[in-house]
Amino acid sequence: MLAWTDGDAAALNELLPIIHAELQRLARRYMARERPGHTLQPTALVNEVYVRLVGLRRVQWQNRAQFAAVCARLMRRILVDAARSRRSAKRGAKVALVSFDERLAPQPGRQDELLALDDALNRLAETGPRRSQVVELRLFGGLTVEESAEALHVSVETVMRDWRFAKAWLSRELKGSGSARA
Repeated sequence: MLAWTDGDAAALNELLPIIHAELQRLARRYMARERPGHTLQPTALVNEVYVRLVGLRRVQWQNRAQFAAVCARLMRRILVDAARSRRSAKRGAKVALVSFDERLAPQPGRQDELLALDDALNRLAETGPRRSQVVELRLFGGLTVEESAEALHVSVETVMRDWRFAKAWLSRELKGSGSARA
């Protein structure tokens, strides 16, 4: 990845299969939680992420964890955009209050949960951007606590502290009036 960043065109040819495999892994993991018949399938999600990655010209790739973090953010944006598009196509769609459990993941067929989670993550970022990033890395990127710590350049303990705080904060937000505010 570093050689590609430094302009080595041959390095890109070596990276493409690795990048594709990593994107497929992330997309399959996340899309497995989506509703059956979702219009965005893992391959389409990978293709969309890849197109957006290619457009990122100014990123100085440092390691796999940073790559996974960028991909997690791109997947979140793509999935949220798709959910918003589906919701706006329905007349009179209302944001539903949702519960927050240990898995954090929106349940299959519940695009309102994804939108409520996205809105809550944006509000969580106002309390401390890293807390939102931890949830994004773990949920959308499928990273472990250790991988998240590496991507964020913090300790495992810091990620665990942010994770505990984020789970409690999101639980309160998604059960209370927070998700209706968006």
